[in-house]
Amino acid sequence: MGDNLKNSGTSEMGDVQLVTGQIRKLMMYIGFFSALIIVMAFGIMMMRFGFGFGGPEKGLATIPDGVYYMDYDVNNLSLTEKNILVKKGFEIFRNTPLHIGPKQKDSTQIYAGNNLACASCHLDGGTKPYAAPLIGVVKRFPQFRGRENKIGTIEERINGCMERSMNGRKLPENSDAMVAMVAYMDWLGRAAPSNGKIEGQGFLKVKIPERAVDLAHGETVYQKHCVICHGADGQGQRLPQNDLYLYPPLWGNDSYNNGAGMTRVITAAQFIKGNMPFGITFDNPTLTDEEAYDVAGYINQKLRPTKPNREADFPDLVKKPVSTPYGPYIDPFTEEQHQLGPFQPIMDYYQKEYQLRKTK
Repeated sequence: MGDNLKNSGTSEMGDVQLVTGQIRKLMMYIGFFSALIIVMAFGIMMMRFGFGFGGPEKGLATIPDGVYYMDYDVNNLSLTEKNILVKKGFEIFRNTPLHIGPKQKDSTQIYAGNNLACASCHLDGGTKPYAAPLIGVVKRFPQFRGRENKIGTIEERINGCMERSMNGRKLPENSDAMVAMVAYMDWLGRAAPSNGKIEGQGFLKVKIPERAVDLAHGETVYQKHCVICHGADGQGQRLPQNDLYLYPPLWGNDSYNNGAGMTRVITAAQFIKGNMPFGITFDNPTLTDEEAYDVAGYINQKLRPTKPNREADFPDLVKKPVSTPYGPYIDPFTEEQHQLGPFQPIMDYYQKEYQLRKTK
């Protein structure tokens, strides 16, 4: 009986040890998987806040769209025929004046009329959110545009920039430069959804002040925040090694002409709010909506080249944005009010007369 009790006790102790060992092993597994989950969560959080590998910039805290975290460095591409074309497109995009602008030695290949680059407006190689990013843009075409009142191609859209922002002439749609630029834009959109729509496309929305632009305040904002890059005379800064612009001119003969979309106060204010002073991101702006609004109006009252045949824009005048600074108009408001506001009465007019809710 004593032996039986002894054996029974030994068996029970063994069972306890076995269970204890299993519990310890289970706890180790739980600890391991908990740690793994924490590491994964931390990694996702780091990517979410712009610290991921291959991301274009910091400051993307409220942009969950994964397309901004792709590798957009063309230098990492292998030398295939397709990739060489993509690299050429990026080079034209970045150094436009050298290839299709005034610094091109072959005069037959000059299409841009100023020394701006595509990268002057489409920042970070066209990958910065709320700086009119070009990620997915090819997939959004063909597209209806009110300025031409028709469905147009991506090549026609590029030529819209050539004639307005670049103050030049149309680039032949089958030219090597056009094909290369479209190839670069197509490559940028390789991870975009099939409809090309991404978060952060276009410009950052602003609350439009219910008043006219205050030009005096706009000048004060310019002197405080813009002079350091664009100069007191608005003519920008050039790089000594190649005479290209480090910071582009905002008015004058070498800037965008008066038919460009950036001459609209609301459009310019949206771009400025999300991107200026240079280096800021949309989620941490420096300027208030009112400061962006006033400085946009100040800049666009300066002299710049004239776009020929502007009056033919927007054949259906009902579709003309309220801040288009040139006529004709189908409403009773003056050209000055279309340039400087207040814009709410114009918007109210289109809502009442045409049931159109206009935002720009």
